[in-house]
Amino acid sequence: MKISEVMTRDVQTVRPDQTAREAASFMLQADAGAIPVTDGERLIGMITDRDIAVRGVAEGHGPETPVRELMTNDVVAARIDDDTDDVAVRMSEAQVRRLPVIDQEQKLCGIVSLADLTQQGEDDAAEQALQGVSEPGGEHRQ
Repeated sequence: MKISEVMTRDVQTVRPDQTAREAASFMLQADAGAIPVTDGERLIGMITDRDIAVRGVAEGHGPETPVRELMTNDVVAARIDDDTDDVAVRMSEAQVRRLPVIDQEQKLCGIVSLADLTQQGEDDAAEQALQGVSEPGGEHRQ
């Protein structure tokens, strides 16, 4: 199955010049722990609640800090025509619970989560991704 068949298409995003407070507010409204950062329609990063807490608060940054100063730039992403099993492997290796989905021009098309894989009957793919995400260790990326 293709990732385009299971991903969520309507994704809240933030711009790099928006504040950490705005990003956190979007996360609260969407009940999400991560928001893609876009320049126009192009994906340029991700910001997580952990980025705000660890890179932000722990390092003395305030709520008006621009997202660009706290976001993860090196984003692991899925391509819109990727197979769900391949994406599950990527999620497992990167130890992340969600991946932005992009096209060939880096345009954000959606986001896929472990829940998306599970709800669409992709239990094997979701289980594989969850095993990697649940392993201790590894560097936080997004």
